[in-house]
Amino acid sequence: MNSAVAILLAAAIYLGMYFSYGKSLQNKVVRADPNRPTPAHRLYDGVDYVPAHPLVLYGHHFASIAGAGPIVGPAIAMAWGWLPGLLWVWFGNVFIGAVHDYLALMSSVRYDGKSVQWIAGKLMSRRTGIAFELYIWFALLLVVAAFTAVIAGIFTKTPQAATASILFLVTAIIVGWLMYKTSLHFAGSTIVGLTLLVISIWLGFKYPIHASYHAWAIFLLFYIIIAASLPVWILLQPRDYLNAYILWFGLILGGLAFIIIGSKGTFTAPAYTTWSAHVVGGKPSPFWPTIPLVIACGSLSGFHSIVGSGTSSKQLDNEIHGLMVGYGGMFTEGFLSTIVIASIAVYGIKVFADAGIDINASNWAVIYAPKVAHVIGKVGIFAKSYAYGVQDAFGIPYKTGVVFASLWVSAFALTSLDTATRLGRFAWQELFGMFMDTSSGTGKAITNKWLASIIIAGLGVALAWGNDWLILWPAFSGMNQMLASIALMTAALWVTKVQRAGKWSWAVLIPALFLWITVTLALLWFLVVVVPGISAVATRYAVGIITLTGIGLNFLLAFDFWEAWKRPAEEYEAAKA
Repeated sequence: MNSAVAILLAAAIYLGMYFSYGKSLQNKVVRADPNRPTPAHRLYDGVDYVPAHPLVLYGHHFASIAGAGPIVGPAIAMAWGWLPGLLWVWFGNVFIGAVHDYLALMSSVRYDGKSVQWIAGKLMSRRTGIAFELYIWFALLLVVAAFTAVIAGIFTKTPQAATASILFLVTAIIVGWLMYKTSLHFAGSTIVGLTLLVISIWLGFKYPIHASYHAWAIFLLFYIIIAASLPVWILLQPRDYLNAYILWFGLILGGLAFIIIGSKGTFTAPAYTTWSAHVVGGKPSPFWPTIPLVIACGSLSGFHSIVGSGTSSKQLDNEIHGLMVGYGGMFTEGFLSTIVIASIAVYGIKVFADAGIDINASNWAVIYAPKVAHVIGKVGIFAKSYAYGVQDAFGIPYKTGVVFASLWVSAFALTSLDTATRLGRFAWQELFGMFMDTSSGTGKAITNKWLASIIIAGLGVALAWGNDWLILWPAFSGMNQMLASIALMTAALWVTKVQRAGKWSWAVLIPALFLWITVTLALLWFLVVVVPGISAVATRYAVGIITLTGIGLNFLLAFDFWEAWKRPAEEYEAAKA
């Protein structure tokens, strides 16, 4: 295969399924109504409930769900060859990821912007809500840890990206103020923001900030605590919106580049290597069931359900916009992962040669994963492959391409990092709100937004301190994918019992059960095979305890789902929004 075929085939799949499968979900399952007031209007508070222009919300939502996931995961999965990862991305997007994302968003919209875990509690039982809330908090803790490690690593190796990323934050605050507090509003603020965005990138090249991994980890600690506690319009919404332009530009540039190079872009990496490549924690990892421990956000992700039901549902201006935001956002992420796989498949061997490493189709499975981990870098392999592609297609200098691709990854990883911290704050507050009065006294102090943000941010950065991403990434991915299966089970209940969608229930239930079986087996494998071999004692026990807790809560939630599924639909009349 060559890169042009892969890119064009992906575009055809995504466009075709959006206007067929996606529209059917909108019209036959959700039955979206443009005249129904959304929570952003009914519950407007100027902090979390704020109606947004559909492009602004699409930008925020996509930037929040994408992060480093659709890049890092597919890059690591190349150890199995390019074909297994590509198929997992495409099939996962169409039949699991996009369905999961759209239904999580729209079910939340119908329940006043409540979280997916709150909805699970309403449709199943109070115990379900508590267990799901706890599970999500632990999953978000691993998100904070994994993305802190990724971003601090990028800033250390590519200081130009660090400068530009920091200036982006200042730009976002300016744009937020212009968009909501002046007469410029959307169009004028966008022009100003994009101008400042270009200046930020230029200053990043000119004045790179050099610092150590641990210095950047400390910086990120303070940043995410502050960002998670500010009103969404000040930083979160405008920053994610502007970041989306970087992503769109990168996607268009990369997509066109790998189409233009055509036959020159023949895949040199092997299509398939071995069933058990050394991928997860350096251990022989069977593709199934361990693939969800590697490719998370690029194919499907439970984190998306928390974003969709945690922040995006509170900002949706019209129910019709939900398909573009939720369903379209997942497809855009899959297209990004396709570009990642295509770029490494074409230029991966060349990137290894630059590092003095002799790799070819025959020794790929043995050399790829450890050398990417310790020499080239999980982001570096993509950034350098992408840079070669845009250089060959457009003549863009290789170094410029590397810095842009690194900036691309770090910008979106930052959005996921602070969004995860914010959502962790929500989960902490909701969890304690189930047990005590949080309007005054001790309950109010425990659920204070600053304290809730400090706890998850501090623990997450502490886990990332050792920079052991080979362990943190599969732990995060596994918990994340399990979360997706549970969120999809919740959606299956809502679609079947509340929406009365008939045969469409199977389109949600079957993917949910397949994913649950796959990820449960993968996490059990991870706990037995990988965790005992973690050299750092503190990391071993922390990751082991979190994973074991997640597996236990997972079985409890599956049992509660089965009990709820057996109940007749008539018992759910009170659950209708």
